[in-house]
Amino acid sequence: MQTRLTFTHISLFLSLWQPAHRVCCRYGFVLLILVLVGCEPNTTIRSFETYTTRLANVLDTSPVTININGSDLNAFPEPRELLLPIEDIRIDLLDAYELRKCGLFHLIAERNSILGKVQDKTRQLRYELILLSGLNHCQKVLPENSDVLPLLEGFKLQKQTQISNYLWNMLTTEKEWRQQLTIHRSPFEHDAFYGFDESMSAFNYLTFIQQHIRADTSIEEKQADRLIHHQEQLHTHHYFGQLMYSMHLSTLWLEAITGMLEQNETTLICGPNRNQQKAEYMSNVFYTFFINEIQPYLAELDSQYRQISPALIKLLSPAPSESSTLTLYYEQYLGSSLHEHFRLATLQHVEFWKRTFKRCNIKIGVR
Repeated sequence: MQTRLTFTHISLFLSLWQPAHRVCCRYGFVLLILVLVGCEPNTTIRSFETYTTRLANVLDTSPVTININGSDLNAFPEPRELLLPIEDIRIDLLDAYELRKCGLFHLIAERNSILGKVQDKTRQLRYELILLSGLNHCQKVLPENSDVLPLLEGFKLQKQTQISNYLWNMLTTEKEWRQQLTIHRSPFEHDAFYGFDESMSAFNYLTFIQQHIRADTSIEEKQADRLIHHQEQLHTHHYFGQLMYSMHLSTLWLEAITGMLEQNETTLICGPNRNQQKAEYMSNVFYTFFINEIQPYLAELDSQYRQISPALIKLLSPAPSESSTLTLYYEQYLGSSLHEHFRLATLQHVEFWKRTFKRCNIKIGVR
């Protein structure tokens, strides 16, 4: 049987299709905008590319490029290389029940519940810190003739020897913490150093915990609860790994551009009784792109590294793990290797301009 479309069917189809078509077009247009916005080049990369292109145009040469994929950046070790084994220490149920008199039984029972046994490493460290504080409290308030007191002292000593390993395991293997240390291959945008405040606060807090652990002094529950807050604040960031990548990328660009300038230095004729037009063009490019865009970015990278690195040096050194990968990571990012390379590349670039401006009799800072 052949089906025929009447004018009524066609009109109905068009009436249904046109609104749907408009909706699809509308959402398609929005999607296109989002795609185009997502394709916007990173402002830092764009600044370096524009800088080298403008300089190359003045020097009548080809702009330089860099190969970031071939660069040597040490990776943060895998969790299995860093995780330290921690012996499970148990306390007898009857002895633990005696701790209800000093408020510690509920904490231990909570830790041994179904949910307590699947805690992440941040909450495990929180528990251990509160437990040690509670053990100190129990020793102070329980009667001197309590049978549980001698057991508590041994239990506490065992826990004190383990607590630093809990801190280490959290920092190096827990997702939110280790992603701060993992190299993140996307440079910071200009004026958008996301995660600095959160990371500074979190890592400084961990050094506070580390100091108390080494001094065998208690950390109260409210202080231990801050671990959860910092973990949540770090969730969306890859701060230190992104900082290291940004410094490394900047170093490669600076070295490449300085090399291009030095190779073409003899073509820049300037000085007394010489045509200064090319030198003036070069000066304009220098001030417009390097001084106004790139130099403030480099200064901020340097400043943030100097602020964040002391806390990480304390937390990762001396490393209880014998991972050779961690040794390479530490030497490159915290042993000043990458930072010194970055500063040297910046200095050499600035030295070229100082030398050139002196030769061309152009006063620095006069615009």
